[in-house]
Amino acid sequence: MSYFFLITDPFAHAAEKEKSASLTKYLSLGIKAEYLFNSHTSFEFGNPFPPYQTPLSRLGFPLDSLWGGIELRFSHPRFSISGELLTNAIGDTNGRFKDSDWDDASNPTLKSIYSESSCRMEKSYMAKIDIDLEVSDWLKLPEWFSLRPVTGFRYQDFRMMTHDGIQFEPYSGTPPLDMPGNGIHFKQTYWQYFIGIRSNMDMEKLARLPATTLFMQLDWAYVEGSNEDHHLLRIGRRFTYEKTYGDAWHASVGLKKGLTKNLVLGFELDYLQIITKGNHRLVNEPLRIDFSFSNGVKVWSEQTNISLFIAYMF
Repeated sequence: MSYFFLITDPFAHAAEKEKSASLTKYLSLGIKAEYLFNSHTSFEFGNPFPPYQTPLSRLGFPLDSLWGGIELRFSHPRFSISGELLTNAIGDTNGRFKDSDWDDASNPTLKSIYSESSCRMEKSYMAKIDIDLEVSDWLKLPEWFSLRPVTGFRYQDFRMMTHDGIQFEPYSGTPPLDMPGNGIHFKQTYWQYFIGIRSNMDMEKLARLPATTLFMQLDWAYVEGSNEDHHLLRIGRRFTYEKTYGDAWHASVGLKKGLTKNLVLGFELDYLQIITKGNHRLVNEPLRIDFSFSNGVKVWSEQTNISLFIAYMF
């Protein structure tokens, strides 16, 4: 008969437990509510044929809507890593979808057709991951001022459906045309690879405001964009696609206030501007149409949001 004995070192087990606890104290989990206002995402393209007017068509989708999600952050005194995921409250956005055309070849500067529609935002997502590094002590900056280079990735995936619109041809003499039902199904994705600077100011040390931090960030991103536009009311199955590349500038400022030892309440104001250019592809298989061009192709977005969050510090 054989006997096996398991011998454990209680001191080693305690050390592992202490190490795990020391890492956990840098973790925080936050819940965030965000509202976009005065925000849109738009695209336009020119005429690939004479007289080559730019733009030939411009479409603007409102983004004013409510979002919510979570943030997980590891905040070490020397560096931090965070990840955020948000999704929207499904329903109509505030604001109207706007579609303009300049398709009169004899007068290419004349806006010949204009329409407005309600716009329903389907399930969409925004995500972000980033990492920063503390350098204020290396630069011998004041103790209340934290300076951190930051790099990361932002992802935005918007899904929208325009519906129940009205179309005008102001110079044709015809009355406005009602367009009931769904009009355009639009999908758009932005991939943003950013680098910038962020800072925190300890307002308790600077201005005797207890447990309060002022924070801000400024960054630039290289952007890749992708659009898909399905005109449901056009003859055949008409799709347009854009592949674009460009830049984004982003700035944010906010305040954090400690409520208890473990709870932090925060407020943030955020602005993002994206401008990209690239190629436009028109496909309508039943009509045997499939061609691409780059004349006047532009995709851009302006997004302003205000957010509230509460975070639990482990």
